[in-house]
Amino acid sequence: MQSLASIWRYTPPWWLPGGHAQTIWSARKARHWSGQSDKLRHYLGRASESAEGGVIAGWREPPVPSELRGAFPQWRRERWETPDRDFIDVDFLTSQSASVEAIKKAPVIVLFHGLEGSRHSHYVHALAHVCAERGWRLILPHFRGCSGELNLAPRAYHSGDHEEVDWILRRAATVHPGVPMVAAGVSLGGNALLRWAGEIGEEAGRVVRSVAAICPPLDLVASGQAIGKGLNRLFYTRLFLASMKPKARAKWVQYPGLFNLDAAMDAKTLLEFDNAFTAPVHGFKHVLDYWSQASAKPYLKAVTIPALIINPKNDPFIPPSSLPIQAEVADTVTLWQPTAGGHVGFTESGLTSGPPGHIGGLPNALLDWLGQHLSLSITPTRLTPTDAQPPTSTRYG
Repeated sequence: MQSLASIWRYTPPWWLPGGHAQTIWSARKARHWSGQSDKLRHYLGRASESAEGGVIAGWREPPVPSELRGAFPQWRRERWETPDRDFIDVDFLTSQSASVEAIKKAPVIVLFHGLEGSRHSHYVHALAHVCAERGWRLILPHFRGCSGELNLAPRAYHSGDHEEVDWILRRAATVHPGVPMVAAGVSLGGNALLRWAGEIGEEAGRVVRSVAAICPPLDLVASGQAIGKGLNRLFYTRLFLASMKPKARAKWVQYPGLFNLDAAMDAKTLLEFDNAFTAPVHGFKHVLDYWSQASAKPYLKAVTIPALIINPKNDPFIPPSSLPIQAEVADTVTLWQPTAGGHVGFTESGLTSGPPGHIGGLPNALLDWLGQHLSLSITPTRLTPTDAQPPTSTRYG
């Protein structure tokens, strides 16, 4: 099997130095793929900025200009009832040209988004375009509260929710029986996915062929403290809290007294917010208990399926000293820790050497690496009748 470094060698553009620049530019300005028109990039960027965090009231997708219809991947939404009688919204990339038989045989990738992410995140646009080009099926489950509608249960989502990941993947496998399936996670979603793979060990091989995590904060204590300092606190923390606080307030209206609302609303860092909201709502004693139990790093020795972990050493969210070394992970785990890339960035030069560049290189390399493992044998997974709820469906685009 080839390593990711042998498949794709990332070199940041000369005009985009440093982890912060590579993080922010990739999310806000870079094209999602080489050759994407400026008008389409602007439209998708506007939708992304409007939808950050899966806003819970008053948001509608901006209308698609007539000249852009059919110019980017389209989605179909299903609502899955969870075992605890809540729901998650799951988006399926639709094929515009492939035959029914080709679609049935196409490999499936399940993507878990990052903190306050959604179908409108920049990395989702990039991966969806590559999947559409290659004929892969892409499934994007939204963590609870991130699809544009507040969930029903007295809970939200968190970085180590391996039980939720397990249920989603097993459900996805039953939707596409006999088809090779892989999974990937971005940032928070990557940590949760690896936490799942380490938690259930050999059982993971009954569900997926391989997994990949892009910029996962594997040591949440180290990453949580880092994002609360300096420029991280001034920019990224404020951005996250801007959507997390309104959803927490709405959850308190659903369930008065569920947590300390004043403490959550007064939070200036993710540490303070997680201590006031995320930890108590999900049964943890306090924020350090939550971060310690949710971190995937201690479980990487127990991963039995092929796993790729991508962590640039200039990621503003993740201290390099917190990254695992090969001796701390299983032999099935491949670590790729390039010197540059930022946090879920990886902007490359486009057709010209200057801005804006594009982020299409990483998703192409990701599918190349995951695709190497599609032929691995797998035992079909099953859900209990209680778990298998009929979905409702909505088409987007």
